[in-house]
Amino acid sequence: MEITVFGKGCSRCESTIHRIEREAVELGVPVTIHKITDEIEIIQNGIMTTPAVKIDGKIVHSGGIPSIEAVQSWLT
Repeated sequence: MEITVFGKGCSRCESTIHRIEREAVELGVPVTIHKITDEIEIIQNGIMTTPAVKIDGKIVHSGGIPSIEAVQSWLT
């Protein structure tokens, strides 16, 4: 599964990445996480608030750290 996390490197962005990684391991789901910090690329993807998460070409989250339940639903 291809996952992209958009953000400027803030603690919320890092927490989002760690939460996705942790849940993927617990669920046994192989993921590849790409981190995008370039402001222009973030804007080009239509993202107004970060962190934002894109899975398989679809924005599934924007703004704040996603809940564990949300991450689990993305991975299953």
